[in-house]
Amino acid sequence: MCLIAFAIGAHPACPLLLASNRDEFFDRPTSPLHRWPDAPAGIWAGRDQRDGGTWLGISEAGRVALLTNVRSAQPGPGARSRGELATRWLEGSSDLNTFATGLEPGAYGGFNLVVGDLRRGQWTWLCNRDPDRPHTDVAAALHRQDLAAGVYGLSNAALDTPWPKTQRLKTALSQAMEALDTDAAWLPPLQVALADDRPRPLADLPATGVPPDWERALSSPFVHAPDHGYGTRSSLVMRVQADDSRHRIDLHEWTHSPAGWSTAAPARHQLSW
Repeated sequence: MCLIAFAIGAHPACPLLLASNRDEFFDRPTSPLHRWPDAPAGIWAGRDQRDGGTWLGISEAGRVALLTNVRSAQPGPGARSRGELATRWLEGSSDLNTFATGLEPGAYGGFNLVVGDLRRGQWTWLCNRDPDRPHTDVAAALHRQDLAAGVYGLSNAALDTPWPKTQRLKTALSQAMEALDTDAAWLPPLQVALADDRPRPLADLPATGVPPDWERALSSPFVHAPDHGYGTRSSLVMRVQADDSRHRIDLHEWTHSPAGWSTAAPARHQLSW
């Protein structure tokens, strides 16, 4: 997962609204969003079929996990898969403090992990890189920041690093928040922003250590690099509505091929618990 914008507690009837693109090599086997049959916690998430973890999911216990990597020139793999971090939170029952204390930041490649508890209204960002120097590829002590209500953006640097594509999606999310009371109007701004495949000029881009051609290819919200066998594999929009202590979750997922943005209607799942 390489781009997420999310709003927590920013609307009285919508404790969570998020839009996300997941970028990956096209030859890495992946399952789309589904209810995991082997997870006792009632997890809804996509799944990495190679290592078994996920990059974004929600559980029927009201737990949410969002994961991105941290870009660097030499991103060598960690001893353990980052996808297990999100899975551990979704499957678990410990509170945020216990969960964070039990992590081993040096066992993983660079990661950003946002974990939330919808029932308790608690959210935390965890990162194993120095937020001021995230691209140095030096494992740091675990950084933690509890999150207040607001709109946030996350790509492959620190939380709310103002990369152009992150700002683009955050703006669309704010537009969607303003249209939540009109059922047909909130989704289109997010779909348009997620499908934006226009690269930014080199002068607008960060220096993360990767070659300039890669930096530019990765600069659009929707990444389309078929010559490299890489691109945005799926897009997900999640809206959580709260009503009388119940949560209603509306999920829209587009699955993409190397041809680019899928023109098919998104798969839609509606959950309630």
